[in-house]
Amino acid sequence: MAFEIERKFLVDTNKWAATDNGTKLIQAYLGLDPLPVIRIRIAGEKAVLTIKGPSRTISRPEFEYAIPVEDAYEMLKLAISEPVEKTRHKIQHEGFVWEVDVFSGKNNGLVMAEIELQSENQDFKRPDWILEEVSGDGRFYNSYLSEHPFQEWKDDMA
Repeated sequence: MAFEIERKFLVDTNKWAATDNGTKLIQAYLGLDPLPVIRIRIAGEKAVLTIKGPSRTISRPEFEYAIPVEDAYEMLKLAISEPVEKTRHKIQHEGFVWEVDVFSGKNNGLVMAEIELQSENQDFKRPDWILEEVSGDGRFYNSYLSEHPFQEWKDDMA
């Protein structure tokens, strides 16, 4: 079984700026709660169908399958919520790849970084542009953002 072990953090945009154009992502959900979460993602000229099981702390089952981009665009029409749009930047830091997502559209203003780990207790060094960890905060799941865009709740973060 495939497992995703991922930690999420907010990014200090005063210390981090994109150094490349990144990859534009559009993702939408065909199924949310009750589980599983079923996601369509288009990344440039590629598309995937992802099925995610329930979260177990920072890990959960995840299955991902390549699909034709044309099919993905058709599946977007079946989405149960608004698509999430973002640009993903991959950054090497201290032996790890960090994925920094700069959200746009209704989630404009949100910048998050993710790191995938081999185990939940794996050590890693945080870049200086990392702010607070939001791994356990469901508001920062893309599935939540598709139904409750950041622009609608960002003022409540204080």
